[in-house]
Amino acid sequence: MLTIHAAQEVRTSWDAAPLGDGAVVVEGDRIAAVGPLAEIEARFPGARMRSWPGVLGPGRVHEGPLPDAPSPRERVHAVLKLGAVAVVEKYVDSPELRAAAERNDVLVLSGAQPRALVESGRADVSVFDETGTCIATVCAGRLVHRRR
Repeated sequence: MLTIHAAQEVRTSWDAAPLGDGAVVVEGDRIAAVGPLAEIEARFPGARMRSWPGVLGPGRVHEGPLPDAPSPRERVHAVLKLGAVAVVEKYVDSPELRAAAERNDVLVLSGAQPRALVESGRADVSVFDETGTCIATVCAGRLVHRRR
């Protein structure tokens, strides 16, 4: 199933110039296309549409200790709620936490690495409102957090 994630502003990387009224097409766990919304809608008629207010960009890397929570699953979910789809390995300090990350498709990286929205890349997307609050996170093509 194809899903179009559209926003008033799309960034292929967080330091790239924004695309106004852009979109990302997700097919399974991969990005099928990135571009202006009008072009995307024409190329992918019938795809499910999710429109988000704010800025859409690549899922982030959580670079510090994971938030405290009662269970490893809840610690991983807390990271997803921040717009992160990856964590730094040195902060994944137990087999249970690593297993929770893997079950949720959260990447465990050896260090902070920049993420980007590229065709055929892994479908990791985060959306932030005007206050900088994460309102949606897509991790490996699945909508795993939605604030609205």
